[in-house]
Amino acid sequence: MTKRLILIRHAKSSWEHTGPDRARPLNKRGYISAQAMGDWLRDKQYWPQEVLCSTAKRTVETCAHIGFDMETRYLDSLYHAAPEDMFAELQHAKADVVAMIAHNPGIAALASELVVRFPDHPRYFDYPTCATAILDFPITDWRDLRINTGQLVDFIIPRELV
Repeated sequence: MTKRLILIRHAKSSWEHTGPDRARPLNKRGYISAQAMGDWLRDKQYWPQEVLCSTAKRTVETCAHIGFDMETRYLDSLYHAAPEDMFAELQHAKADVVAMIAHNPGIAALASELVVRFPDHPRYFDYPTCATAILDFPITDWRDLRINTGQLVDFIIPRELV
């Protein structure tokens, strides 16, 4: 049995917002990218059973526009989280296929720390907005997750979709 992680950076957000960073919404391109990513995930049958999502408005909107309609845990701890904090939250996941929606620079660092082998993709390390990686782990319980054990199944950025 394996566990699968769908690691998603939030879609493009609006810099015209004058309120607090946590309340920044997606911009038009962000909405389009999130919807395209949702279509891609469904088409590839990479659909999660559980979602862990930062409480920032842009991550919540990314989750909604992707179209996730399953159990979602909105976690303050994922807002601008360090990779070790994201890792710790992931170890509490229950489902076999889990999506995590969070922010850079933590999500790029986590994506790099989890894989056995880096992909050839030139954008993997900077993890642009709405970038999505599909990672498989040879474990039966998320508590057994370790760094450098994930097999990268797929990686895509919105510009390859829209």
